[in-house]
Amino acid sequence: MSSRRTARVASVIREVVSTTILLELRDPRIKNVTVLGAEVSPDLRYAKVRISVMGTEKEAALTLHGLNSARGYIQSKVADRVKTRYTPELRFQIDSGVQKSAEASKILREVLPAEDEESDEVMLESDVNPEDESAGEA
Repeated sequence: MSSRRTARVASVIREVVSTTILLELRDPRIKNVTVLGAEVSPDLRYAKVRISVMGTEKEAALTLHGLNSARGYIQSKVADRVKTRYTPELRFQIDSGVQKSAEASKILREVLPAEDEESDEVMLESDVNPEDESAGEA
């Protein structure tokens, strides 16, 4: 199989899974889910769907369990859209990269304003000195 075809199938799977989760699933366990991408095996029999869940680890595990319960329904939607000999078996995997980047951003926001305040104080002191010098000259 060409890598272009597997990439195209992966893109369609990502689109179908995200649309199905957003619009059709009514499972209360499945919430705050973002489908990040899909990777398809070269023989198109398996697809690993990477998801991100905003919330605690317990909520992420509960969401993953809900998605695994709805896997058959989601696979049937994929089968309607992707015309291949075999419908790829979906395997959901939690990707914590988005959550880690949000935590890193939060830490940076906490650290950087402290540095900005210090630089503002230095700027104020330098602004005061030129005025004092000009006042002494007049």
